[in-house]
Amino acid sequence: MDSTQNERDHLTVVIYQQSMTGVSIAESRNGGQGLSLAERAYDEIRRMIIRLDLAPGDVVREAELEVALDMSRTPIREALQRLARDHFVTVIPRRGMFVSAIDVDELSMLYETRAIMEPYAARLATKRGAPDDWDEMAAVLAETAEPDKQSVELIELDRRCHEIIWRAAGNRFLTATLDTLYAQSDRLWHMYLADVADMGEAVDEHAAIHDALVAGDADRVAELIEAHVNSFDAQVRAAVTNRLGAPLSAR
Repeated sequence: MDSTQNERDHLTVVIYQQSMTGVSIAESRNGGQGLSLAERAYDEIRRMIIRLDLAPGDVVREAELEVALDMSRTPIREALQRLARDHFVTVIPRRGMFVSAIDVDELSMLYETRAIMEPYAARLATKRGAPDDWDEMAAVLAETAEPDKQSVELIELDRRCHEIIWRAAGNRFLTATLDTLYAQSDRLWHMYLADVADMGEAVDEHAAIHDALVAGDADRVAELIEAHVNSFDAQVRAAVTNRLGAPLSAR
């Protein structure tokens, strides 16, 4: 079996594994129903990039994705164009398309933006959210208490908690922006997984956020969300510093 066939087989396995875990914000809103092929392709390819099945610098081949996703070239190409706009892939003229590198120098900008936008979304969610939203979040938090949960499973549950808050905020433009920002953060988490602190602290932070949402305390929710984002920033920053052997500049 040649190397191209091996790569295609690997991508097919990756897609199957991903179909068993995790959904995007678009899928979580409508249960995956009504998504166009291009949207489905975007979700799947982005998930592969976040999980590092397609690692920074890897060549992105449309033909292989067609086989792995069982789709025609048109939705694949549309998805890749969108991924390029969202800085997950990079097109280099006369060379091809590649998975974008993770620029650690942009860490400060990423978390600075999240630390501004997430508390604002949380304030909106406090005003606009319904008891069903917070019941859903409580159910997600209950999953974190299940025995033998792995860190990769806990980061998925962390994402789901954030998505519930974004959805409750009732602003699709804000949701779309935060979804992209979180996806980049998620990619960093997977890149430095071995160095990042235990997810238990993040779970405890979400429990406190949930309680404040139920109480309708917008100021407290915003304060907790900002602290949560900054804590994650500090953990990833420490992990990158350990990997590079030199401290990163602080915000």
